[in-house]
Amino acid sequence: MLPELSPSQLIENFKVFDDWEQRYGYLIDLGKQLPDFPETARTEIHRVRGCVSNVWIVADFDEKKHLVFQGDSDAFIVKGLIAIVLMLCNHKKPQDILALDIPAIFNEMGLSQHLTPSRSNGLYAMITYVRKLAEATAAA
Repeated sequence: MLPELSPSQLIENFKVFDDWEQRYGYLIDLGKQLPDFPETARTEIHRVRGCVSNVWIVADFDEKKHLVFQGDSDAFIVKGLIAIVLMLCNHKKPQDILALDIPAIFNEMGLSQHLTPSRSNGLYAMITYVRKLAEATAAA
């Protein structure tokens, strides 16, 4: 189960670590905390395009009509990136997700500048995918 952390708490957690090996370790640990992803959702319709690794994200609503996302990947670091995106977006109204500047939060964590170009592209593909899901549900 993913911890519920605010953007500022996430940023502070990453600043605690002195080197990038420790930060990557924390990122991988977050990915390991993702809830089990349903095998039936590992389909092309839920696959995020633009990621080198396989990435799947699905969305549903909770009882308050807030979005709840689930995601998974076949790569450990990417699973950690998914975990952060989900922590930032889960249990929020679509409008709140659309107002959230996720890339700025990743920059403040210091993660953006330490990702390979392919992982950066994948991260932005995930953010775009989540935003599109939020847009679609906000318009409905």
